[in-house]
Parts: sequence; C-alpha cells; structure tokens
Amino acid sequence: MQNARSIDGVGLAARIRQWGRALGFDAIGFADTSLGAAESELAAWLEAGFHGEMDYMASHGTKRSRPAELVPGTVSVVTARMNYLPQAAPMDVVLADGTRAAISRYALGRDYHKLLRSRLQKLADRIATEIGPFGYRVFTDSAPVMEVALASKSGLGWRGKHTLLLTREAGSYFFLGEIYTNLPLPADRPQADHCGTCRACLDCCPTQAIVAPYTVDARRCISYLTIELKGAIPAALRPLIGNRVYGCDDCQLACPWNRYAQVAGETDFAVRNGLDAAALADLFAWTEEEFRVRLAGSAIHRIGHERWLRNLAIGLGNAPSSPAIVAALESRRDHPSALVREHVLWALARHRAG
Repeated sequence: MQNARSIDGVGLAARIRQWGRALGFDAIGFADTSLGAAESELAAWLEAGFHGEMDYMASHGTKRSRPAELVPGTVSVVTARMNYLPQAAPMDVVLADGTRAAISRYALGRDYHKLLRSRLQKLADRIATEIGPFGYRVFTDSAPVMEVALASKSGLGWRGKHTLLLTREAGSYFFLGEIYTNLPLPADRPQADHCGTCRACLDCCPTQAIVAPYTVDARRCISYLTIELKGAIPAALRPLIGNRVYGCDDCQLACPWNRYAQVAGETDFAVRNGLDAAALADLFAWTEEEFRVRLAGSAIHRIGHERWLRNLAIGLGNAPSSPAIVAALESRRDHPSALVREHVLWALARHRAG
C-alpha cells in the first residue's frame, strides 16, 4: 500500500473529479472530517425527540458525526452528487387530482442505493488503479453518515431551510454518496447559504413539519409518516397527507432554486409502472404478489405491501368521494392486517361523513 502522505493530493483530487464525471456523477467534492457544529445540531435535534421512531439516528453515538470513529484512519471524504429527477407527469398536476397517487419523484424508478454504491465503488477502484491499494469505504444512505453536512462542507451546495442540500445550478433533486478515505485530499471551500429570507418551504409544508428554519420534526413529516413509521399514522395528520402515498416533495416543489433542477440522464431513474400519475384505486387493487413483482428493485418495495396499503387507504380516504373510490376501500374492509383495516375504516368513515 502506497504511503498516503506521499500522494499529490491536489493532482489526485483533480483526476477524481474527472473520473467521477465519467461515471455519471454531476459533481464531486472533498471534505475534511471535522463536523463539530453538525454534531451539536444533531444532539439538540435528538434531544427534542424530532427523530420519532428512527432509533438508528441515535444508536451509533458519535460515529455519525466523527468519520474516523466509523472508519478508522479516515482523514478526508470524497462526496458525490447525482441528479435523479425523471421525465414524469408534473407533481403539481398529480397533487391537484385527488384520485391519483402522489409519489416522491426519487422513488419512481429503480432504487438508487445499489446504483450509487456501484458507481462509488468503481470510482474507488479507479483511484486504486492509479495509486495502488488505499483505505476506504463507500456509503450511500447506508450507514451513520452525515451526508448533507459533508456535502455542504465539500462545496457541493448548502443546507437549505428544509434541511436538504441545495445548489444554485441544480436545485435539490439529487442523491448523495461518499467515500471515506485515508488519503490527504484537499478540502473544498463550502458554498454560501443562498436561502436568504425565503420561507417557501416552511410555509408550504402540509403538516408544518419544518418547525423552524433548518429544523424538521420528523414525527410530522409526510416522508417519515409514509416510509419510516411502521404503525398507524396519527389520525389528526391523515387528512393533511392528501394523496401523498410515498414520501413528499412539497418543500422541493416550493423552493425557487428548483426552477434550475435538471432532468437526470440515468435510465435507472426513469419512471416504472406508470407510478408518476397512477390511480389510487388501481394501486390499491394490487395483490401482495403484484406489489412484490412490480416494485422489485424499487425503493417503495422496502416498506412492504401492508404499509403500502395503509398509505393508499389514507389517499383514498382523502380522495373526492365516488362509487369507485368507496368500492375500492370496501374491497379491503376485511383485510387480514389490523393496520390496513384501521386505515380503511377511517377512510370509509370519511366518505360517509362527506
């Protein structure tokens, strides 16, 4: 293994950027491992209980904010950004049609985890080809890593008031990935915050989950409720979810910087199964086998058929009342899952009351 201290870090960083671009990444940055401010913010967020049932956010201690504790020997981090926005039916049009399922744009195609991890591994392999074996580990939303903090430190963008990374040239519709390394790579200069006095993301949130600039109470966030939460969704929040059945893009839709969002060139992120504007009732009719087969390789597959039906039942409960909508709900009234039955009965009660 080559002595890391003998490497020309500046020259190697320039080549890593070139290799990253060749592999389909839209930007590559470099950060050191000092995350003291982010660590304090995370501790306060956890203390407030804003993580809800996401116990993994607290279970790793300081490994999340101290890269060298997670991967011993880490001295610098290669960060990567890849656009994911697909060519799809406009989200605002889907949201306006209560009979359609609004699905977060990142989940319309194949699951990004394997693709990004594979590309990052190829980038690491290319580095090893150039300099010989070195210490590293690749990550894509797969371990206790402070992705936005590292991406911000490395100049890939700034942390917006909705807590997502923002860039002036591409908005926020992109995935992040990292390579922790023992290489002495020069850190990039962070970008300035360009949110200014804008409150668009705070004011548009259907459940008012962005409780203050740069602070999200996950317990109210529709992405958390429809993806992370395993049990019943609080009844008071169900009407506010509307037809959002997997994730929520409202804060991104409202953000002025997303006028510059770019459609992704990666074919794996293209829409599958017509999920960009599918009818709620059609998706609700899928059997567990259909769910498994059609959504194999999709991020949605990870929540399972039971929670998928739970989410769709809420969407149907919020939909304009019609015989077809009520019939769809009645078809699952006696579903074996108590979780599904609870949400179906809630939805039917909504239509009876309406």
